[in-house]
Amino acid sequence: MVVLIVEDDREMRSLLCDELYDLGLSIREAADGDEALRLVLDARPSLILTDLRMPAGGLDYISRLRTFAPGVPMVLITSFGDPQTKADALAIGVEAYFDKPVRLSDLRGAIQRLLGPSLSRKIH
Repeated sequence: MVVLIVEDDREMRSLLCDELYDLGLSIREAADGDEALRLVLDARPSLILTDLRMPAGGLDYISRLRTFAPGVPMVLITSFGDPQTKADALAIGVEAYFDKPVRLSDLRGAIQRLLGPSLSRKIH
């Protein structure tokens, strides 16, 4: 299974990559929304984990990404969340929404729920 991680902050992206790599997932990473849109067609991810605010980011980017990856579960993380942003993100098809700082146990639980029981042995 391939997970596409889209995060402009190098340190946060590295932390997320390490966490998901430890679960036995293949990781592709992008530093902005434009790069993610290019990678999604090549990588054919099973899940997309994305930041909200970054270069070429935002809800418009997520809507465009959804058209390139229909049916691929999306997890959104943000430092700039509010109830309206969360409602808007869920309305355009984001399956899980987290405010930063992200509790890794919550993130792992969402990934397990979205990718299914094949990961249940690997997630603690």
